[in-house]
Amino acid sequence: MSDQPAPSDAAVRQPLEPATADAVRAVAAQTLARADQFAAVLEDIATNGLPSPEHCTPWEKLREAHLARLTGQRPAVA
Repeated sequence: MSDQPAPSDAAVRQPLEPATADAVRAVAAQTLARADQFAAVLEDIATNGLPSPEHCTPWEKLREAHLARLTGQRPAVA
């Protein structure tokens, strides 16, 4: 993001349609929720240290589960 403030001149900005503005707000809310979750995990690690490997899921299993979810979302090809 830019360190410069947004232009204050209203003529420079184009207003969004209400549905588009609602969609942007929804994405912002989802992004904030993911950031809060990530911050909580980092805070837990900072407070309690890293979990032992026995209590972790190997990245290969996480990858395969994610790929399976993506495949399930994708329409079948004839």
